[in-house]
Amino acid sequence: MAKTIRVGIIGASAQGGWARESHVPAVTDLEGLDFIAVATNSQATADAAARAFGVPSAFASGLDLARSADVDLVAVCTRVPDHRDIVLAAIAAGKHVYCEWPLGKDVAEAEEMAAAARRAGVLTAVGLQLRANPAAKKARELIASGTIGRLLSVSTYSSTAGFGPDVPEQFLYLEEPANFANLVTIQGAHTIDLAVAVAGPLKDLNALTTRQYPQIAAGAEGERRPRVTYDHLLLQGRLAAGSALSVEVAGGRPPEDTPFSLRLVGDRGVIDLDGGAMRGLQSGRLGLALNGARQAIDEGELAPLPDAAANVGGVYAGLRDAIRGGSSGVTDFDHAVRLTRLVTDLLASSETGTRNTSPDWPTG
Repeated sequence: MAKTIRVGIIGASAQGGWARESHVPAVTDLEGLDFIAVATNSQATADAAARAFGVPSAFASGLDLARSADVDLVAVCTRVPDHRDIVLAAIAAGKHVYCEWPLGKDVAEAEEMAAAARRAGVLTAVGLQLRANPAAKKARELIASGTIGRLLSVSTYSSTAGFGPDVPEQFLYLEEPANFANLVTIQGAHTIDLAVAVAGPLKDLNALTTRQYPQIAAGAEGERRPRVTYDHLLLQGRLAAGSALSVEVAGGRPPEDTPFSLRLVGDRGVIDLDGGAMRGLQSGRLGLALNGARQAIDEGELAPLPDAAANVGGVYAGLRDAIRGGSSGVTDFDHAVRLTRLVTDLLASSETGTRNTSPDWPTG
């Protein structure tokens, strides 16, 4: 019988949030995973989460869960500044780790965690879940098989309700550039990473980051303050194959109007990926059209999952198979390091007005 993998989720609240919407249903519903522990920032909220999710163990500290002998796989769904200490503790305890994106606050933190995982021989996954999306995988297969011929251009528009002019208290940490958790590093990175996954690596880029909403209303009191991060991104680049890539990422859209589109134009056809969700494209399903005709997508075991959990479920399924000794295409911490470098270079491009290139970006 295949091994059942015992999962502990750090940051899953009974009150709501991304982990409750995505990680909890994925781990609960997928075969071979046993959701056995939860951690929040207090014993009371951890106990409430354990009752809500029906799990036996509750921890007031993510570090305590990470070190628990009863857990095989630790899912880190906390704020980015908290990732490093929890991830390193889990790795030191010999746990496999699924960490939300961004992995760390900068390249150095991401490199530290990736190196620790390699030394420990544990498996890792980073929350770039669009690479596990069945429609995205199908699009990549169509490109690789030459279905639309030579790729001429790739263009994408990606929007989210987040990063608008009104910022609730719990999201104010996203307004601090040092936390590496903002529109560019989250929504922008997910969007660019999907384009690269489908169309191939970037050769060079130049970027423009701007503020649609230079003033924000912060917290419950609506304190007016200047925005110091960015809420809009334009990127132009050349893919390694020579085709052009254009990306627009926009925050602050109405919750009911947050579309996503990715068009890949070849000399013998066109592929369209589309979707969108209030939290951004990464939190919903994608559709696929070939030359205007909608394509059926086989989602397999992910089909019963809710929209917010489907892509995350693909990551868990891949990591489960890898832990069991099978082959998988899990997007690991080494890839996260490369994408962190790309995002860092993108921000530098906008600041300096220069076109940047590097051999250390994601390779596809």
